[in-house]
Amino acid sequence: MNTNNAQIVKAVPLSRGGGTHLATNSSRLMGTILIDAGRLSQGSTERILGFQRESGLRFGESGRALGLLTEDDVRFALSVQFHYSYITPESNLSRELVAAYQPSSPSVEQLRMLRSQLMLRWFDNGAERKGLAVVSADSGDGRSYLAANLAIVFSQLGERTLLIDADMRSPRQHKLFHLGKRAGLSDMLVGRAGAEALVGIAALPNLSVLSAGAIPPNPQELLGRQNFSELLLSLGMDFDVMIIDTPPATVCADAHTVAVRAGAALIVARQGKSSMPHLAQFTHSLREFGVTLVGSVLNDA
Repeated sequence: MNTNNAQIVKAVPLSRGGGTHLATNSSRLMGTILIDAGRLSQGSTERILGFQRESGLRFGESGRALGLLTEDDVRFALSVQFHYSYITPESNLSRELVAAYQPSSPSVEQLRMLRSQLMLRWFDNGAERKGLAVVSADSGDGRSYLAANLAIVFSQLGERTLLIDADMRSPRQHKLFHLGKRAGLSDMLVGRAGAEALVGIAALPNLSVLSAGAIPPNPQELLGRQNFSELLLSLGMDFDVMIIDTPPATVCADAHTVAVRAGAALIVARQGKSSMPHLAQFTHSLREFGVTLVGSVLNDA
């Protein structure tokens, strides 16, 4: 199952507002950055500079040509120069988080295009528009993958971003971000946890995750209570963007409830797998509930 090829099919009108990120002067030279980080010696730097003068290549290209720098060294230095989150190859975050591991890949460029449209059409249009539910009609459409990576690209833009796992039936975000079993949304909704359930992702500045928490026997009732709306309003005071993962609509009504509470939904489908009748029926029902459909994404296109 390939979920790494998300393609934007349509954006329909839809409110706004990790590695190590090192805030430093972007004018610092790559050699200086790598020396300070202990990744390069002064002697090796001088060798690279000499080769650079002869070849006309950039510093990073010259270092790789000489075998003195790795691709990871170059990525690290660029992350410092451009104030960009940096993920080490040894990170325990899931490799499905392509926006963190492969920021220059075509699939992540597609995510940035989607982010731009969402900013223009939903998040920048009013202070009360902070939430976006990522929904689909069927299982296996790639909701969790899209929600996680979309949250990452928003955080890379500098938006204070919260990823909420509202799939309290088969949650995945705690696995993608290697959070383990901990208090989450369900625990907050019954008063067993507070703000400590929100986890800042050290490797991805500006991104926090609220996992689903303990699997409750009554997720639909928890999401349908007024305190879920109140929680979203309260969280919206601290975050610019809240991306909310949901269960498939054909399994339960949770996605409808979350989308209504969030005010807007982004619909996900998968090429060759999603049921068009299910998708049409789900879209119609969301509109009937007054949910703003901000766009749609087709996986594996």
